[in-house]
Amino acid sequence: MNNKKFKYIYGPVSSWRLGSSLGIDLVSQDNKICSFDCIYCQILEPSLLSIERKIFIPTGDIVNELGSLPQDLNIDYATFSGCGEPTLALNIAEVNLRAKEMLKVSTALLTNSSLLSRDDVRNDILDVDFVIAKLDAYDGGSWESINRPHEDLNFKAILDGIRLFRLRYKGKLGIQIMFTKENQGRAQEIAELVWSFSPDEVQLNTPLRESKTEPLSKDDMQRVEKFFKDFNVVSVYDKRKKDTAWLDKTETAKRRGNKC
Repeated sequence: MNNKKFKYIYGPVSSWRLGSSLGIDLVSQDNKICSFDCIYCQILEPSLLSIERKIFIPTGDIVNELGSLPQDLNIDYATFSGCGEPTLALNIAEVNLRAKEMLKVSTALLTNSSLLSRDDVRNDILDVDFVIAKLDAYDGGSWESINRPHEDLNFKAILDGIRLFRLRYKGKLGIQIMFTKENQGRAQEIAELVWSFSPDEVQLNTPLRESKTEPLSKDDMQRVEKFFKDFNVVSVYDKRKKDTAWLDKTETAKRRGNKC
């Protein structure tokens, strides 16, 4: 699209959830930094597990890249995602504000929900327009085996954190569930947990991109979907994607399945 090299911004990518999505990676490092090391993660190297919030990328560096974007860029969302858990970044609220001011588009956040038990994290993401929070587990044991969390995290505290966030949040709340053979038989129990969050949308996913975990078939996912019939459901197999042109193929590929 242009000759500018971007280090923290990537895409736009064609997202089944968000249309044309420009990625903003707030924790981009040589290694994947996350509070989980999910069995299905498309970034195949192990996570550097952390729950320490800090500024990984100075806001000014990200703002400089935002200011270098082509004028004709056509996107639906600027999305906080990338090589790790975005809420680990202490400057997420500041970058969210600047992105909305500069790009004149809505912002979205893809979060694994791990830090939503914290008051500061919930406060920092209140002004994100569309928060997509993950829930793959039906109890503490399944959470540990599927999401492989940092040892200081607690499953019940995460559930409570999502509920507390919902009480104050005025934007659009989505709950994303990644279904694999490990949890497909417990879809009803997961759906019962999701009810307590009162989400605006439920996103049913399975690892169709590069992963160590095999995806469920379309038929399997349709059987899972029956347990979510009373929600506003978006499914990865059914949603049409938009055509997009990447700003930088290398930087986009880092966040889409290759080494980070």
